Amino acid sequence: MYRGRSPPPVKRAVLSSSARGMSAESPADHQYRTLALDTALGTGLAVLVYALLKLSLSGLRVWRARVSVLVVGAGPVGLTAALVAVRSGKVLKLTLLDARYRSALLCRPQQIALDPRSVRFLLDLGVDFDNMEGCWRNEHFFTKIGVFQEYLLSILEQNKQKGDVEVHLGTKFSEEYLRKMSRAEWPRVIVVADGSCGDSCSVLGISTDYIVESCHAYGANATIERLDQRQVPTPEIRAHSLYFDLSAYGIDTVKDRRNSCQPAAKPGFHLKIYGTFRNRYMALACTSEADSKMMHFLRHTANSSIMKNIFHQSFNAYKTDIEPRLSEPTLHHMQCSRRLFEIMLSYRRVSAAYIEGDNVAVTVEGEAARVLNFDTGCGVNLGMRGLESLGMFIYRTATALDRNDVFEALSAKIQHSRHVAETFRRSGLASAVFE
Repeated sequence: MYRGRSPPPVKRAVLSSSARGMSAESPADHQYRTLALDTALGTGLAVLVYALLKLSLSGLRVWRARVSVLVVGAGPVGLTAALVAVRSGKVLKLTLLDARYRSALLCRPQQIALDPRSVRFLLDLGVDFDNMEGCWRNEHFFTKIGVFQEYLLSILEQNKQKGDVEVHLGTKFSEEYLRKMSRAEWPRVIVVADGSCGDSCSVLGISTDYIVESCHAYGANATIERLDQRQVPTPEIRAHSLYFDLSAYGIDTVKDRRNSCQPAAKPGFHLKIYGTFRNRYMALACTSEADSKMMHFLRHTANSSIMKNIFHQSFNAYKTDIEPRLSEPTLHHMQCSRRLFEIMLSYRRVSAAYIEGDNVAVTVEGEAARVLNFDTGCGVNLGMRGLESLGMFIYRTATALDRNDVFEALSAKIQHSRHVAETFRRSGLASAVFE
């Protein structure tokens, strides 16, 4: 007798078989899944090993990358450029050339004034100012060019003993010098720092085209040599808001000031006295904003004795207490500008270049790249600004994989050089004379 309702045996068996199929995996599927996982792990590990190996090889290549560097010119900027190259760690061989001999280099009487920015730059290069003859004032360091050059030469000669530095003084950079070099001896980087009168750029075929721009100021310079005074570094002297009595020439400066309609403009002239006691230099300047009858007269006067009298009276009024006054008999030793002139900055249109056939990158520094027609005693600082990007330029050239990398390094160097010129043209006189 049939009692109750239960699933038929067959149906119960089918349901049981379906449940086992969902929970259990066949041996083939398990093997496939394991193989896929092993393949993915192996591929990932291979990619990781390849990336690490490539990174290691690239790092090793960059670490071992070295270039030969030739610096033309052993002035303050050229010697500093050589020191930058040595400190970059990317120089296989450094060669320094200068047409002058050691005695001519180190006996120069001119004084240089290193501003705080240049001092910090040189400190980072390992320059020890405590072991250099000079004096400090307002974070500026004053020393003679010869002293500065001798100190830098001593540092380079210490590296010369290691075999990676060669200093050739009394050797002129010329086409004949290049012809004597074999192709294997050609440097990869040439730094031209032979001054505004050097002809190295012409030898290398670099354009001599300059861009000339106004600094929106007017100035005049004077120099006097007194053989009875000491040749020691001396802090500079500055005086501001100066007016001169030109009433004898028909110019009433007092009335001109009283009637000025531009009280916000910087008034008068700025005077700077610098150099050693034996070789005294003076710079007189005013901004173009300070337009006045006096400035207009001094720009166009044909009387050359007026500027000499102005410098004479200014020196006696602002000199240091321990140096003698300028007297009438000593005036014939003074040389000065005949009148005020517009202060202009000239800088090369091409400050870096690539010599195609020889695979040489060239950069132009210092007064060979940019020059001011007005002497403030701080010209070397303008050269130091350009050297701030030289270390990176050498690094990028040494580690370049192809010419495109070299071109990018050259482009960055050119942009920095233009930035240096533009910055000085806009505000360089302010820190050098006006402030």
